[in-house]
Amino acid sequence: MTHLAVSAIGADRPGIVAAVTGVLVDRGCNLEDTSMSILRGHFAMMLVVAVPRGVTSAELEASITAATAELDLVVVVRPIDEDVPRSPAGEAWTVSVYGADRPGIVHRVTSVLAGEGANVVDLETRVIGDDDRPVYAMFLDVTIPPGTDGGALADRLQDLAGELGVSCSAHPADADIL
Repeated sequence: MTHLAVSAIGADRPGIVAAVTGVLVDRGCNLEDTSMSILRGHFAMMLVVAVPRGVTSAELEASITAATAELDLVVVVRPIDEDVPRSPAGEAWTVSVYGADRPGIVHRVTSVLAGEGANVVDLETRVIGDDDRPVYAMFLDVTIPPGTDGGALADRLQDLAGELGVSCSAHPADADIL
């Protein structure tokens, strides 16, 4: 089997996942890695799918697009590079940021991480709290390269948090159990 990346984006409504996965199962495909989310009423999914030989990205994209036409999704299917490692080498860390919302928080935090060679493997942001007292929350899963001093990186993030007027914590990640 080969692998394809499938993405679909559109206004959230019931039936999107069923319609997309129905096409996949009809074509003999198997879901391997998935991420799906609703952001402000818009649904987005990213799937890594194992496909039988002979199923092309163009054919699968056309099939999903046809099956979801009434759902008005933007669907893209592309081959993925089988040589890319499944996960980067290094130590898994979690970074959390809370504070008043302002432009540049994501950029500044991820720039510090990138400067240390850390790879962001998952990032989620939300505005939480009451409308009169909103709080910006950002959660990152990162992999820091072998040999990187995680404590020093956490200190750099703390310094940045002070500049941004937010709170930030960084620590080795606990294992998630699905």
